[in-house]
Amino acid sequence: MFKAFFQETVQEKWKTAFHIRVVNISFFLEDGTMKIVEPSVDNSGLEQGVLVRRQRIPIPDPVKYRYYDILDLNVGKKPEIYGRVYKIVDCDKFTRQFLNRMGIPVPDPIAIPKDPYHEVRKDEAFPKKPNRVVDTLGNFLKYDRQVLRFYGYWDDTESPHGIVHDLELHYYLSDNTMEIKENIPPNAGRDYGPMLVKRMKIPKFYSGLQPIGTENRFTILNVLGENVRQSYYMVDSLDTGKLSMDYYKDNELGIGAEINIFGRRIIITDMDAFTQKYYRTKYGLDDFTPLIRPRKADEVYQKIERYIPPYNGFGSYEDSLGNCFSVMPKAPKTDFIKFLYYDKQGFNSHVLRFRAKMISKNPEDEERIFIIRVFLMDDTISIFELAKKNSGFQRSLFKKRMPIMLPDQDIFTSKKPEYYKSYDFYIGARLNLYDFHFEITSADVYGLRYMELHCDKFPKANRKLIMEKLRESLQPVYKEFIQLYAPPKDTKENIRILEYEKLKEALRRYMGDKITEHEMVTVARYYSSHEKIEHRSREYVRRLLHTELHRFLWCDLDRLKEDLRHWDEDGTGFLPRESLYTILRGCRIPVDVELLNSMLDHLRKAEDDRIDYNDLLRFINVKIDPLPPAEPVNVKTALWWASEKEPDCGGGINWCEFVKDLDIKAEEDATEGNNDNTETELVLEY
Repeated sequence: MFKAFFQETVQEKWKTAFHIRVVNISFFLEDGTMKIVEPSVDNSGLEQGVLVRRQRIPIPDPVKYRYYDILDLNVGKKPEIYGRVYKIVDCDKFTRQFLNRMGIPVPDPIAIPKDPYHEVRKDEAFPKKPNRVVDTLGNFLKYDRQVLRFYGYWDDTESPHGIVHDLELHYYLSDNTMEIKENIPPNAGRDYGPMLVKRMKIPKFYSGLQPIGTENRFTILNVLGENVRQSYYMVDSLDTGKLSMDYYKDNELGIGAEINIFGRRIIITDMDAFTQKYYRTKYGLDDFTPLIRPRKADEVYQKIERYIPPYNGFGSYEDSLGNCFSVMPKAPKTDFIKFLYYDKQGFNSHVLRFRAKMISKNPEDEERIFIIRVFLMDDTISIFELAKKNSGFQRSLFKKRMPIMLPDQDIFTSKKPEYYKSYDFYIGARLNLYDFHFEITSADVYGLRYMELHCDKFPKANRKLIMEKLRESLQPVYKEFIQLYAPPKDTKENIRILEYEKLKEALRRYMGDKITEHEMVTVARYYSSHEKIEHRSREYVRRLLHTELHRFLWCDLDRLKEDLRHWDEDGTGFLPRESLYTILRGCRIPVDVELLNSMLDHLRKAEDDRIDYNDLLRFINVKIDPLPPAEPVNVKTALWWASEKEPDCGGGINWCEFVKDLDIKAEEDATEGNNDNTETELVLEY
């Protein structure tokens, strides 16, 4: 690679007779070809680029039949290429080393003569219409929506009735503008203004308002006179009348900085986290200790606590509290976030239902049955009474939905009273609800399962805590517990099943009041042997269904069959329970919802819990295996979970799994000598 130049004569050009054009000559050693390229120069007016494309270049006359070789090129030589003489003035480092290794000396670089045309263009010339627009697009793309935030104050106490103003400064990095906002505390007696200083470039030194036209980019000059006809205007390229002003930059702002904003002395005391990160990254600052705003002698800082009068008992506490804050009371605000989390979502109702009985000295009240519903979205409680026939009580709403206060607390105070929460309700709990005493006897399946899934909020349904309590209490009497309550071995399935009543009796015997019935139900449900106690047989449910269908003269079985096959696109004969429930409700089968759910419980299921709808069609068809009519009953209550006497904890528990999780080994050695009791040995060996 060689650097060269050639002189080009120019005809009829002002002040210049020739051009000096610099080129790069490349010689390729692999095939002896050469290429000449002229680097492009801005505003040269010449067609620059490749002057001679890569090729083998012949040596001009009188030499014939020979091409330029590397021996013909060196610093100081003047090769003639296609009628144009080039003078080589320099070469790159590789070329110099290559020629030196071949034994060819390379002279020092030669200075390129000056081009007269470029010398003329160096003279400063001002355009007639200069472009003074500053391109700020780069800063906008880099710093858009990045704002530095500072906190400070303006001490105006020297003026009459002046105070210390708390200010907030925003510095926009995209265009170096600032805006200042005043933070007015509540009840300050001053009007709220949008901005103290609008967004603008703030000068460091303010002397007064700028004259009209100062912000314009161009200054227009009249160069011929005041006569309108003969006047001539031009742009002042030197900006002789322009006033230079310095504006505040980001490097002049910081904690402790004092800035002059149109004659007002403002002290910066603090900055936000983004601003601290910006100064730490760009300027390497680490000390961001905020300054303390000065406190004047005439400023009184006295924290006044709002006095809340005691609750008078009228309405709810929140409603009465609203009258203490404003003349026009507002409705109490609800916890909307909690409402979103615990609102009804599909089949997940977030409502816990419990069956309870009333505790009273009156014999008539002891047989009354109630349904207590706890709504998780707002911890409200409603009570519904299930009255028996000829009991003298009406089946109706006993207490409307509302929060219920805890008993034995002084409510006529300024302190907010405490209310019942969802974790206060469990099987076996005794509650005082507005001077009516209830004992919870059972809970529905959804409530039990919800409390077990959220056992961190419901300690009575936390199996780990219950097992630790059982392990601690059964440790001293473990041998006696095993000998008395170990069930016999089932020869068919080779497992041991302990009935729930036996488990309940054992835990009551050894733990007494240390364990509640809800905890026993939780243990029984976890270690259930998956044998559900059938309170109603399949035949009884089918008799009730056929009685209802005969009573309402329902005969649309063919339409139901078409709908079932339409939903079963794959033709498997099985559908999910939710789909079957939707189809039955859509076909308007004239039976109660409890009867529909009870029927779905007795149908044949696959391994993935999908239901055989052909079994459903045979179950509903009144012409196949007709059954005698059933006695008239209240289907809504007879099939509801509240009508069952036993809690939903299966037919028994898996004894071996229960003993294994107890993990009591203290009495293991004491039972090894009793070889006669084979039941104990089998259990302990397991």
